[in-house]
Amino acid sequence: MTILASAVQEVSFIRGRGLVLLSGVLMSIGGPLIRLLDSASEWQFLTYRAAALVAVLSIVLAVRYPGRLLATLQAAGWTGVIAGCFLSSAFVGFVFSITHTTVANTLFLLSAAPFAAAVLAWLVLGERVSRATWLAMLGACAGVAVMIGEGLAEGDLFGDLAALGAALGFAGFSVALRRGREVDMVPAVLFAGVISGILSASVAFALGTGLVIPLRDVALSFTYGGVGIAGGLLLFTLGSRYVPAAELTLLSLTEVILGPIWVWLAFAEEPSRPTLLGGAILLASITALTFHGVRRSKPPPMVT
Repeated sequence: MTILASAVQEVSFIRGRGLVLLSGVLMSIGGPLIRLLDSASEWQFLTYRAAALVAVLSIVLAVRYPGRLLATLQAAGWTGVIAGCFLSSAFVGFVFSITHTTVANTLFLLSAAPFAAAVLAWLVLGERVSRATWLAMLGACAGVAVMIGEGLAEGDLFGDLAALGAALGFAGFSVALRRGREVDMVPAVLFAGVISGILSASVAFALGTGLVIPLRDVALSFTYGGVGIAGGLLLFTLGSRYVPAAELTLLSLTEVILGPIWVWLAFAEEPSRPTLLGGAILLASITALTFHGVRRSKPPPMVT
C-alpha cells in the first residue's frame, strides 16, 4: 500500500465515522417532535413523514445523478429493496414505541441494534465479531433485562417490544447497506419511505381515520421526515461504506444520548431509576465497544 493510498483510507475511516455520528444527532429530534403532535395517529404521522422523506431523497438523488435517477434506483437492486423493508419496519416500531412508552426507554432499547447487527453481519457477511463485542452484548442484555422488567411493572411492555423490533429492523438495514456498499445505497432509504408510506396510508384508511390531520401535525411530520430522517439516514448510508455494521449502529447512537436530553428539556420527562440503571449498563457497553472498534479499525501502518 502506498503512502497516498493509506492516507486516503485513513481519511475515509474518519469521514465515515463523522457522518454516522452526525446522523444520530439529526435523528435524535424524533422523540420531541412526536410528543408535540396534537391528534395525528401513528399511521397518519408515518404517512406524512414518509411523504417528506421520499420527496427530499428524490430531489437529492435527482441532483446527484441528473438524468440517471431510474438507473440509480435499479442499481441498488434487491439488496436495496430488502434494506428498505428492514428500515420501514424500524420506522413503524420506533413510532409505536415512542407513543406507548417513555422516550428514554425507546432510545435506550434501540441500543440493542449494534449487537443484533454484529451477529447478523457475522452470519451474512462474515464480518468478524471480536471478543470485546461479545462482552458488550452481555452487558447490553443485562441492561435490556432491567428495562423490560420496568416495562412489565408499568404496563408498557408493548412499547418496549416495539422498540426492540425497531432495533432489529435497523440492524437488518445496516447489514444490507454493508452488503450493497459497492453501489450507492441511498435508494434503500427511499424504498423504505415508499413502503412505509403506502402501508401506513392503507392502514389509516382501513381503520377509518383517513389522512385529515391538523396542519401543525403535518408540519411536524414533514420536519421529522425531511430533516431528521432524510438528513440523518442520508449521512448514515454514506458513512456505511467505510464502517463495519456493528460499529455503524454504535456510532449512530448519539441519538440515544441526545434524545432523552431534548425530551427532558422540552417536557420535563425524567427517566425512572430502572431506566437510568439499564441505560447506564447499555451505554457503558456501547462506549467500551466504540473505543475498541476505533482502535481495531485504524488503517494499517503505511508502507513506502
